[in-house]
Amino acid sequence: MPGTSMTEPIEQTDAGVLQLRRILLPTDFSGCANYALPYAAAIARAAKATVVCMNVVEPIVPAVGYTGMAEAMPIAEMSEQLEDSAERELPDVMNCEALHGLKVEEAIGHGDAAAEIVRIADEQNIDLIVISSHGRTGLGRIFFGSTAEAVVRHARCPVLVVKPPPEEEEEEE
Repeated sequence: MPGTSMTEPIEQTDAGVLQLRRILLPTDFSGCANYALPYAAAIARAAKATVVCMNVVEPIVPAVGYTGMAEAMPIAEMSEQLEDSAERELPDVMNCEALHGLKVEEAIGHGDAAAEIVRIADEQNIDLIVISSHGRTGLGRIFFGSTAEAVVRHARCPVLVVKPPPEEEEEEE
């Protein structure tokens, strides 16, 4: 019977070949976010893919009630500082040693992090999202949610979630 022997070559069709041309690497510039970087770089290097480094500037929700601050900082000023931070720090990620020699692009989103990651992935024809999980469990996960989990649920492309090493995971309080 043809094609059943372990020594016969298997024919690949164009439809069966996995092509990774564009990899999205979301970052919030935290230490945990850096754990995804070497994975994205290694996959991009092996697949000869472009890495799109992304940061999302999330809207600031004003605090209600007593905050303990003597004087509230204007929301517009805080938003501007977050935007400046993204524009200043994203090139540092793009020019890091791990991504050296790869084609790298940048993207900045505005709004809910998970929704913006999914939107950019769709708009830029991303083939794979490599995202870090902050390792929150229990109450921390309930209160802060999980961007990575929401991205996995809503993205149309595969998502690789990189967990921090066990000693780095945030412990349940």
